[in-house]
Amino acid sequence: MNIKKVFLLVSLIVTAAQLSACGAVGLAAGAGAAVGIASQQEGGVSSAATDVRIKAMIADKWFKYKVDTFSKLSTTVNQGRVLITGVVQNPDDRVEAVRLAWQVEGVKQVINEIRVADSEGVPGFVRDTWITTRLRTALTFDKEVGAINYTIDTVQGTVYLMGVARNQAELDKVIEIARGIPNVKQVISYVKPLGEAVQGQEGQPWLQP
Repeated sequence: MNIKKVFLLVSLIVTAAQLSACGAVGLAAGAGAAVGIASQQEGGVSSAATDVRIKAMIADKWFKYKVDTFSKLSTTVNQGRVLITGVVQNPDDRVEAVRLAWQVEGVKQVINEIRVADSEGVPGFVRDTWITTRLRTALTFDKEVGAINYTIDTVQGTVYLMGVARNQAELDKVIEIARGIPNVKQVISYVKPLGEAVQGQEGQPWLQP
């Protein structure tokens, strides 16, 4: 296996961590968030382990299909719910990415937020990473928010939230903070209220006026 393919496979698995963190400190915080969700929420450690396995298996299926096609996609997995974000250039690839995700055992829901568009390149990646990092920092230092229970992914100015909210007031505050960050065009929440069963769910969007 050549070096390029190995790198692309690894990038499929860690892209979400890269977008939600900056440097060694950020990556450590991302790892801590996974532990926090496992220990504090209803899924427990076994659920967190299953989510890690699901994420890895989806990345493996994408890699075996056509790794270059899905190299700009990332997944967030929470209690069997899979959120797929990113960009592809062919509508058929958008469908295929979702189809392959559904083939993984343990997947309860696939949320398709894949965009068919041209990549914005390095400037877009830097901007999205900055948005994610700023939001993560703001949530971490807000005493009214259990930041460890939220995952954040930003694609072309759209912020995707996933995780578990302790109550609606907390979620409302998280969205309010996100919408106040410069260059945020849209905030879409797939956050699940604490104790609610996993089921089909539409994202709740907020659009920049």
